[in-house]
Amino acid sequence: MQRFFLNFSYDGSAYHGWQIQPNAISVQEVMTSVLRTLFEKDLDIIAAGRTDAGVHALAMTAHFDTAHPIENPDATAHKLDRMLPADIAVRSLRRVRPGAHARFDAISRTYQYKITLQKDPFLRDYSLRLYYEPDVEAMNKAAGRLLEYSDFTSFSKVHTDVKTFICKVTHARWERRGSELIFTIQADRFLRNMVRAIVGSLLEVGKGRIDEEGFCRIIEARDRCRAGTSVPAQALYLTEVKYSDDLYLIG
Repeated sequence: MQRFFLNFSYDGSAYHGWQIQPNAISVQEVMTSVLRTLFEKDLDIIAAGRTDAGVHALAMTAHFDTAHPIENPDATAHKLDRMLPADIAVRSLRRVRPGAHARFDAISRTYQYKITLQKDPFLRDYSLRLYYEPDVEAMNKAAGRLLEYSDFTSFSKVHTDVKTFICKVTHARWERRGSELIFTIQADRFLRNMVRAIVGSLLEVGKGRIDEEGFCRIIEARDRCRAGTSVPAQALYLTEVKYSDDLYLIG
């Protein structure tokens, strides 16, 4: 039995998130079906994390085990890519150590949230349209304070099954690119709905409704009701999952 890391991207518009759902189509369901057609009938695939309904991934990683001989991972990756629908694309397939785990061995994850400040028919389904000019400097000052905290209960979906709300945020910043605003955040792990709740609260800072210290008080309250409204899912992208190089095997 060999273990492989599969790196892929997907447009989440048509899916109810990554994880298999009883009454809705998910990315995991589609990928599992294709992998079972090619390999074992009982094969399971485990991803680095669960994206919510409508969220996209530029670089998701998942692992699976197979007894099927894969002599040329690149050729197998191309075959998988051809078998998958147009909104899921395989980037690479690499053999890893038997105990390597796509979720637990991830060093960090990075998300981006995209906002457009002008009407653009090509971005309407993939970004959030704002009808005002937010104070980016104020939002960046508040975003920088995220690195000072570890408990992000205030930005977590309620009634979640996680055992801890502790996360280590290592980067959080807004960047202006023409008529677009892009928020990039990196952490060792993320809670469900965390990025969308953070962005919603930072936009309240950008509107002048709360200041930097008020944003900190939201975090310290450890109360989801204190945070801003979660922004829409279609503008959120998982952009990177990092692993240690020693997980990968050659051949």
